[in-house]
Amino acid sequence: METKESLNPAALSLLAELGIEEGYTSPGLQSLAVTDSKYLRDLKLNVAGVLKSKNLNIKEALLLALAAAVNEKNNTLIAAFEQKAAKEGATAEEISETHACASLLSLNNVFYRFRHYMKGSEYYNNTPAGIRMSVMMAPVMGKELFELMSLAVSALNGCEQCVTSHEHSVRALGTSEARVYDSIRLVAVIKSLCVII
Repeated sequence: METKESLNPAALSLLAELGIEEGYTSPGLQSLAVTDSKYLRDLKLNVAGVLKSKNLNIKEALLLALAAAVNEKNNTLIAAFEQKAAKEGATAEEISETHACASLLSLNNVFYRFRHYMKGSEYYNNTPAGIRMSVMMAPVMGKELFELMSLAVSALNGCEQCVTSHEHSVRALGTSEARVYDSIRLVAVIKSLCVII
C-alpha cells in the first residue's frame, strides 16, 4: 500500500470529508490520485451533492449511504457512514436496522428476481416464500424511511419486482417522487464510491 504522501489533495480531501484516516488508500484511489484524474474531483462533488439533498435530511442521507455500503460489503465506508450517521443523531438501533434492511433486501432481491424471471411458473409464483421479515413490520427508523431504503437497495441489486413494489409502497405513504429520485441517485453515487474506496 502506498502512503498518504502519494495521494493528491483531491484524494485527501475526499477521505477527510468521509472521515476516513489520511493514511488509507486502495488500488482505485491510488490509481486516480497518481494520475490526478478529473474523475476523483467529480466523485468528491457527487458524494457531497447527494449527501446534501434537499429532499432528505442529513441523517436519512447517511443511513441510505450506509445501506449502500453494507450492500456492497465495503467495510471502510460502513465504518465511515456509521460514525457520520451517529454524529447526526442516528441511534444504535437505526444503524443496526440499516444493516438488517440491506441483508433482508439482499435475500428478497434474489428470491423475487427469480420469481420474476420464472413468471410463467404457477408453482414458483404461488408457493409461499416462507421468509421471515418481521423487521419490516414496525421499523425503528419509521415505515417510510425503511421502505425508501428497501427501494434503494432493491434498485442497487436490480430487482424489478422489488423496486416496483417498494416504490408503490413508499409513494402510498406520501413520499414525493423527488425524494425517491434523490434516494436512488444517492445510493448510485455511493455504489460508485465503493468501487474506488
